[in-house]
Amino acid sequence: MQNSNKRKGYPFIRSGDINKSAGSKRINESYRPFHAAIETGRTRLLITATILGFTFIAVGAKVVDLATLQDSQKTAKKQFVTQPGNVARADIIDRNGNIVATNLSMASLFADPRNILEPNKAARLLAKTLPGLDRKKITALLKRKRKFVWIKRHLTPRQQQEVNQLGIPGLDFRREHKRFYPHGALMAHSLGYADIDNRGIAGIEKYFNSRLENDREPLKLSLDLRVQHKLRIALAESMYRHRAAGAAGIVMDVTNGQVIAIVSVPDFDPNNPSKVSTGRRFNRASHGVYELGSTFKILTAAIALDAGIVSLRNGYDATRPIKISGFTINDHYGKRRWLSVPEIFIYSSNIGAGHMALDIGAKMQKSYLGRLGLLHRAAIELPEVGTPIVPGNWRRTQTVTISFGHGISVSPLQLTAAIAASVNGGIFHQPTVVETSHNKNGKRVFTEATSRKMRQLLRLSVLEGTGKAAVARGYLVGGKTGSAEKRGANGYDKDLLISSFVGVFPIIKHRYAVFAMIDEPVGTKETQFHTTGGWVAAPIVGKVIQQIAPILNVVPIDENTPSIRKALTIRSYKPTPEARTLASFKAY
Repeated sequence: MQNSNKRKGYPFIRSGDINKSAGSKRINESYRPFHAAIETGRTRLLITATILGFTFIAVGAKVVDLATLQDSQKTAKKQFVTQPGNVARADIIDRNGNIVATNLSMASLFADPRNILEPNKAARLLAKTLPGLDRKKITALLKRKRKFVWIKRHLTPRQQQEVNQLGIPGLDFRREHKRFYPHGALMAHSLGYADIDNRGIAGIEKYFNSRLENDREPLKLSLDLRVQHKLRIALAESMYRHRAAGAAGIVMDVTNGQVIAIVSVPDFDPNNPSKVSTGRRFNRASHGVYELGSTFKILTAAIALDAGIVSLRNGYDATRPIKISGFTINDHYGKRRWLSVPEIFIYSSNIGAGHMALDIGAKMQKSYLGRLGLLHRAAIELPEVGTPIVPGNWRRTQTVTISFGHGISVSPLQLTAAIAASVNGGIFHQPTVVETSHNKNGKRVFTEATSRKMRQLLRLSVLEGTGKAAVARGYLVGGKTGSAEKRGANGYDKDLLISSFVGVFPIIKHRYAVFAMIDEPVGTKETQFHTTGGWVAAPIVGKVIQQIAPILNVVPIDENTPSIRKALTIRSYKPTPEARTLASFKAY
């Protein structure tokens, strides 16, 4: 039995053999195969443990690296959120609470080039997925030795999903705020726009940038979306009809200077400002300055009446042109006779206005225009504000030409605010696009009596003068036309006009002023190929007033009411032999 076990390699040990030395030797020899097997197993276990150890070390290192990377990304995100350009700007609303500027939360794609395994392939896939990306530029970005590079900002949800489906390691997204203008181009020039980092860089967005970044309360404007829409449509239609270079318009509350609408066309979509030319971003209403022609006769008459130089029964001889310093001042459609002050207004006489200005004098004219805000930039909450072009040497020649709107260039916004002061009781208010109460207190420029007379003159100009096309039944429109030749390479060009009209309604209660300007209009059959303010701009104002009066809760008035007719009637303004003796017949 024992021999048999030995042959098979299974040692058999008897308890009695343990203490015997010879037996012990035989036992050790019999253990050798078993011992070798144990050593082999131990070696294999050690090797396996070593391999597993290194594997766990590698995995642990990767986990630590990822944790560190995530912490750094969190830190980067925290830093990014605190940057001014990434805050959620406060909403902007119109006077009725309608949102005109707000924020959208959007995903922006970035990469950690250290984790991009195949930059060329990744760039190819990204360029194919995201239109507008330059494959070469993206490849170069992904090969940089940096932790962070932007790939594309402000992705749509669909684009974000498509990038995720690519499964490229090293790509990730950040949530960012993008400024959004729900009404597109409607308020483009006044609102302005924000850049890719959500910082205001034009218009109200720029002027109130700090306020919009740090105050959660919406910024409430004086602008009215509905009025803005009506004015914009009317100006755009006229601009295209007359193939004009541009147009501008303003609706202002004359009692406090609040701008209800301000339009410049052509305009642009502030959601995509980089895709339009610089010219379309130019604000003709506040930034552009122009010689605005005979609309200045409103101010000339107001100054002369306020200073006691003339009355509504006085007048001037407009038989002959004014010749001064080598220049000849003539009338477009001259009556060639003595004209009363109301007639000078009705027929828009340059000669009559020039004589009136010479009686006023340069010093007084300059003083009044300064108090009306026409000699310096308008103090309005917009960065795009034009600087008036005024004479450096204010002599008699300049005094005459300024009386009918030549020789001085101002913005439509400035002129509208100045004319508002001539009809609202004589108080000049700085124009504003923000609905505030502090602007109610203006400064007096004209007397109440002067303002009442000016309302009579403006109404007469619409009923019997060059502004007949501005009539809006029931709303008692008063106003004045303006037509000014533009300067060309060789002086004034009679074929290039700035045609304008400013209207006030209801003239008996002097609440709103509406200004319209067409830049370089071309005549049509409808206008008998005329391009002056009475033919081109006055119809715009009449149409706009008819549409916006109900919006602004202006109740129609019976124009034939005796009290209204009496308040607006100027008696005996037509020339009589007796009245002519009051005329100024100075020789110049």
